[in-house]
Amino acid sequence: MSKENFSFFSEEIDFQLENSEIIADWIEQLILNNQKITGEITYIFCSDSYLLKMNQEHLNHDTLTDIITFDYSQAGIISGDIFISIDRIRDNSKDFKVNFEDELTRVMAHGILHLIGFNDKSEKEQSIMTEEENKAIALYNSFKKA
Repeated sequence: MSKENFSFFSEEIDFQLENSEIIADWIEQLILNNQKITGEITYIFCSDSYLLKMNQEHLNHDTLTDIITFDYSQAGIISGDIFISIDRIRDNSKDFKVNFEDELTRVMAHGILHLIGFNDKSEKEQSIMTEEENKAIALYNSFKKA
């Protein structure tokens, strides 16, 4: 698998992604499982305030969010920038009573699934997205055990 397609950065926070090689392999397999090709994928981990500014500037939303995905995919080659608020992940993991890593994994998969073409606007789309997230988490867990 090609790790050079993946970049992991942080903005306004001190956050280091653990297991980045396993995560890169997992994401690449998730993309392949959906009959797509991996392009350039960049994850940017940031604070609530950083992501709120982006949400206001780029999407005209004045709310906190856990993720914003910018899709640059073309012709089945999956590429994009995925911004994730670590503050939201921490709070949501407490609210949903799941551990931090599981919530981060779900949100990382969520961004990739958007790039692949899954949406979550309607109830039906949300149900499909949740099902796909669960499959992605199971795939991640198999990569962690390998």
